Amino acid sequence: MAKAPVLTPQSEDFPRWYQDLINKAELADNGPVRGTMVIRPYGYGLWERMQQEMDARIKDAGAQNAYFPLFIPQSYLTREAEHVEGFAPELAVVTHGGGKELEEPIVVRPTSETIINDYFSKWVQSYRDLPLLINQWANVVRWEMRPRVFLRTTEFLWQEGHTAHATYEDARDYAAHIHKNVYADFMTNVLGIDVVLGRKTPRERFAGAINTLTLEAMMGDGKALQMGTSHELGTNFSKAFNTTYLSKEGKQELAWQTSWGSSTRMVGGLIMSHGDDNGLRVPPRLAAVQVVVMAIKGDEAVAKVREIGDRLKAAGLRVQVDDRTDTPFGRRAVDWELKGVPVRIEVGPRDLEAGTAMLARRIPGGKEPVRIEALAELLPKVLEEGQAQLLKESRDRRESRTTDVATIEEAAEAAVAGGWARIPWSTLGQDGEDQLAEQAVTVRCLITEDGSVPEADDAPGTVAIVARAY
Repeated sequence: MAKAPVLTPQSEDFPRWYQDLINKAELADNGPVRGTMVIRPYGYGLWERMQQEMDARIKDAGAQNAYFPLFIPQSYLTREAEHVEGFAPELAVVTHGGGKELEEPIVVRPTSETIINDYFSKWVQSYRDLPLLINQWANVVRWEMRPRVFLRTTEFLWQEGHTAHATYEDARDYAAHIHKNVYADFMTNVLGIDVVLGRKTPRERFAGAINTLTLEAMMGDGKALQMGTSHELGTNFSKAFNTTYLSKEGKQELAWQTSWGSSTRMVGGLIMSHGDDNGLRVPPRLAAVQVVVMAIKGDEAVAKVREIGDRLKAAGLRVQVDDRTDTPFGRRAVDWELKGVPVRIEVGPRDLEAGTAMLARRIPGGKEPVRIEALAELLPKVLEEGQAQLLKESRDRRESRTTDVATIEEAAEAAVAGGWARIPWSTLGQDGEDQLAEQAVTVRCLITEDGSVPEADDAPGTVAIVARAY
């Protein structure tokens, strides 16, 4: 009888494969309240590495980290009508505290534009206070009707940036800078995920924004995942919260603002972009553990893998030593493969006699003997090859499964079949977008014919990317 696979094959049931992988790679569990999740240490290690890489880029963009309260007075959200309307179905509202009914209900933070603007209005007095560039790492709550771990949860972790500027142009350019030089750079060069940079349609725009820039990625099943967004808020929130400044000319002016965010949804994107039927594949630049050095059996092998581990750590690699020889080697190898560690170095008695170790690559797969003395010099090259391979696979998938179409019917057909469609926005329009929505197909973003971000929704030559999405 054939041995049952560790994971449900992707081709058989992609959603089940996704859930199997999260469980068996020990990434997360469902929380006790519907829609919440417990992120396990290995999964949280991935998020920590994402935080580190993102935080460095955000700070390079001039923003500073701060923290704002989890609880927001309900009256704050009602000040910006479009914003509260957009979030109303997702709000969690506290009505009692300390055994008493509250005088004013409190909203659990779904996003922080309102409360941060309340403080921006106090902190911004003069043009000399601008630009004001703030980021926070926090949790948010949006009452999710169809939860899925990492992708859509009632509570999730994220970073949210909020800025105030003296002019529309400065705010616009900063939102674009975050979009391209923070988010796209990180997702492409660290996550190894090919992303399309585009502009959201008015229907899909963030509630209260005048423009939303998005990064869309194709998952292994052909669906789209929004990986992050950067919003131009115009003066909508400045008007609602009286966020004004005294200009050089001595006039009171409204501040122009942006907000931008990315979340633990990126962990889900990582899984669905790079995972295969054997488990996760973690991009080497992201991996908290780039190399695991494994003793197959024997006391001498245990001593040797510890020595190799120390040598590789000294060479600047992120290494974990697995010397648990009381656990069968095959079981341990499968566990590390499930977790997607880029490289395994396996050492047993025969390897010691030959002065070699077995190098097992998770990306693209395969094993080869390597002299132990050569490992420190060889592994950085092996890791970079794996990094490049994942990005290439991600890009090739998106390009091969994207179809140029001429009609709304063809766009829907391509999306339902498990791919993306490109259709002229002048052909589709908002009426066509509504028709697609009836088939659970959405316009993910608008791009120009050459793949750049259009300056306006109706810019000549604008193309819509159409897909089913998570």
